[in-house]
Amino acid sequence: MTTTDLPRLTALSHGAGCACKLPLATLEQLMASVGQSLGGAGGDLLVGAADGDDAAVLRLDDERALVLTTDFFTPIVDDPRDWGRIAAANALSDVYAMGGRPLIALNLTAWPAALPVELLAEVLRGGAEVAAQAGCPVVGGHSIDDPEPKYGLAVVGMADPARLLTIARARPGDRLVLTKPLGTGVVATAVKRGAPDPAAVAAAVAAMTTLNRDAAEAALAAGVEAATDVTGFGLLGHLHRMLRASGVAGEVDAARVPLLPGAAELAAAGFVSGGTRNNEAYLRDHVDLEAGLPPVVATLLHDAQTSGGLLLSVAPDILGGLVTDLRERGIEPAVVGRVLPARLNDGAPALNAPGAAGRIGVRRLPPPR
Repeated sequence: MTTTDLPRLTALSHGAGCACKLPLATLEQLMASVGQSLGGAGGDLLVGAADGDDAAVLRLDDERALVLTTDFFTPIVDDPRDWGRIAAANALSDVYAMGGRPLIALNLTAWPAALPVELLAEVLRGGAEVAAQAGCPVVGGHSIDDPEPKYGLAVVGMADPARLLTIARARPGDRLVLTKPLGTGVVATAVKRGAPDPAAVAAAVAAMTTLNRDAAEAALAAGVEAATDVTGFGLLGHLHRMLRASGVAGEVDAARVPLLPGAAELAAAGFVSGGTRNNEAYLRDHVDLEAGLPPVVATLLHDAQTSGGLLLSVAPDILGGLVTDLRERGIEPAVVGRVLPARLNDGAPALNAPGAAGRIGVRRLPPPR
């Protein structure tokens, strides 16, 4: 089989990158039925499956805790090495989102027998390259024969049990800080449909292969306690999960949310994934979109991201120092909203709250000048 005879990798997948995740509604139904058997936090298990966080955390002693996660997905770009790099950065991100440092990883691979193994070798080289940047050796793994290619990592990290980042510690008054722009989902969908803008693809690949290491280190240094990474459930989906776990509500200023180059144009042209549509359907009863919000912006707020940035809930008194530190590390953070009190148990609204725990109000963009 010559190179010209090979199918595009994205043509072999039903969904690109994290857009192939189970929908939030399906996942929550699943966890409702098996969550108790998987278990939540207790004793030395500081974060378990039932907690809905980015990774599990097991305390070893007063100063050390293991952070364990796994993530894999179908091709998001056609270049095999870039796919490997993106998938590795995405898997490592769950450790960073907990305030951990990746230690060691294993490959998870599904590969069609009809595709040359040389292509798989490129995928693995890309994954190992990014893992090496994180100081995390890839030491083996597992592979299966599968008609749809898939790749990712199982990662073990280390964290200080007294300085974890979790989704359950957002507090009213906190500001919401995003460390990467949105739009990887619409770019990936354009790639899958064979109509990519090369400049938009290059910008998206650069964002997706950038580790969240520096953002996590800055957050820990500033004293941030609540964080998650933005992946397949989109900005609003991951924010909803953080707010609900914390028993609070929130507000997003759509005008402040950064977008990748070309993302708005691709969304307007209809390059919207099934994963994004699933996010919109699930969040319809949890998000209040202010009248006048452009449909393209609403789509991108739900856009199923892959290897997105960290979403941090930051106390106002440490916000300035965090922003300065992030910028010194080459990250341009965006303060995209705030955390509000949720409604009281008797149904009366708390001051300025948009609704119950987990509910999000989205303000419209200002009119063009």
